[in-house]
Amino acid sequence: MSRIAYLFLAAAVFALLGTGAGAAVRTTSHDSPVLTHGVVVGDVTADTAVLWGRADREGTLKVHLSGGKHHGAARLEFRAADDYTGQAVLDGLRPGTTYRYRVGSEHGSFRTAPASGDAAPVRLAFGGDVAGQNVCRDTAEGFPIMGTIRAKRPDVFVGLGDMIYADNGCSSPGRFGNAQVPGPGPAADLATYWAHWRYNRADGASQRLLESTSYVGVWDDHEVVDDFGPLNDTRSTPPYTPGVHLLPIGLEAFLDYIPIAIAPNTPKRLYRSLRWGKHVELFVLDNRQYRDANAATDSPDRPKTMLGREQLTWLKESLAASDATWKVIVSSVPMSIPTGFPATAPRDGWANFGGTTGFEQELLDILRFMEQHGVVNTVWLTTDVHFAEVFRYTPFPGFVVHELVTGPLNAGIFPNADVDQTLNPLVLFGPRPAVAPTTWNGAKDAFNFGTVEVDRGGRLTATIVNTAGETLYSLTLMPR
Repeated sequence: MSRIAYLFLAAAVFALLGTGAGAAVRTTSHDSPVLTHGVVVGDVTADTAVLWGRADREGTLKVHLSGGKHHGAARLEFRAADDYTGQAVLDGLRPGTTYRYRVGSEHGSFRTAPASGDAAPVRLAFGGDVAGQNVCRDTAEGFPIMGTIRAKRPDVFVGLGDMIYADNGCSSPGRFGNAQVPGPGPAADLATYWAHWRYNRADGASQRLLESTSYVGVWDDHEVVDDFGPLNDTRSTPPYTPGVHLLPIGLEAFLDYIPIAIAPNTPKRLYRSLRWGKHVELFVLDNRQYRDANAATDSPDRPKTMLGREQLTWLKESLAASDATWKVIVSSVPMSIPTGFPATAPRDGWANFGGTTGFEQELLDILRFMEQHGVVNTVWLTTDVHFAEVFRYTPFPGFVVHELVTGPLNAGIFPNADVDQTLNPLVLFGPRPAVAPTTWNGAKDAFNFGTVEVDRGGRLTATIVNTAGETLYSLTLMPR
C-alpha cells in the first residue's frame, strides 16, 4: 500500500473508532514494533493532525488519543520501504483543544488550532539550520537550544529549513573543539539521506520538544544539496554519481520523516497554509522545488521565478482571501540578505545585491500585489544565513513589511552586514559588529530562534532568543 493511501485509510479507521469510548492501552508484546526516534505531530489544524513515528521493524502500533471528551484510536503502520517510518491522519478533532496521545511506550501532547473566528492567543517558535558545518550533536548536551525552545511552550514550532545537512558530515571533535557524536557523511543515496534524519531525530532534547508541541516542516537546500533547484541538483564529485538528480531522493526522505498533510492529487506539494484562530494564518512556501536556475539573469522584462507559476498564483490568491489579522509568510531564504556560496556564485535567495541574478523581480511582484490589494500586517519568517537579523521594509510609500531572520539552531555561524537596498530596509537588529564565535560556549550564545506571540487583541510580539533563554531583541507591532 502506498504512503498516501495509508494516510487516508488511517484517517478512516480513526474516524470510525473515534466515536467510541476508546480501548485501554494494552501491553506491547515482544513481537510489536518499538519506536526509536520519538513521535512528531505535524500540520495541526482546528480539526486534523498528522502523527509520525519510526520503529525498529515493520508492523503496526495503535495510537491512543484523548482530549476533552474525545477518546479515539488510529493505527500507525511502519514499512521498510519508508525506513520503518509511518504516518497516520487524525481527524474529527475539536478546535483549541489539548490532545494527549500514547503510541507504544511513547506519549506526548499537542493543541489543535483555535477556530478561525476565535481571538485566542497564539505562540509560534521558529528556526532553522541544524548540524551543519560539523557543528553537530554535542556528546553531553546534544542540541541544547531545543530544550530552550520547549521551555517557551509554543503552540507550534516551525522548522524553517536546513533541518538536516545532507551534504555535510559530522565528526568528533566538532568545529568548535567540543566532543560530539559522529554522524553520516554526505548523502548521495536514499539510505544516507535517511541516516541524516535519524541522526538529528536521535537527539533527546529534540524529541522532548516535538512530543510537547506541533510541528510545521519546511525544507531548504541542505535537505538535498547546497543551493539546489530542479535545474541544479546533480553533482559530479565523490560520493555523488554524475548525472544523478538528487532532488527526488532528498524529497522522498523528507516526506518519510516530516508529517505533512498532503492531498492525494498533489503528493509532492509542500506549499500550504495553516490557520491559527482569528489572528494568525501561516503561508508556508516551497522555495526549492520550482525555481529557475540560480545562474539565470533576473530582469524586469524577463523575471525569474523561485515559486513557480502555480505556487505564486496560490500565494497571491490566498493572501488576498485571508481575513486573518496577521499573515505570517514562511520563506526558507531571506529577503534582503544576499545568499549563495561562494560569494561570487549566483544568488540563491531573493536579493540580487546589485548583480544580475537572484529572484528580486518576483519578490517585488508579490509585494506590489499585496500593496495594491490591501494585504497588510505581514511578517516574513526566514533563515539560511546563520545569524539573526530583523528588518522593517518600506518598498512602496506607506506600505510596511517586517522580516525576522533567525538561525542557526545548531550549525556554523557566519555573521555579516551585507544588505540589499531594493526594499528600502531599516535594520532593527543585526550582527553589528559581525563577529563569529570561536568556542562552543560562544557558539551557544550565538545560536538562536524566534518567537511570535499574538494576544487576544491582535498585538504581535516577536523576539529573538539564544540558547540560554536570553532575549536578544524584542519587537511589538499593533495591527493596522
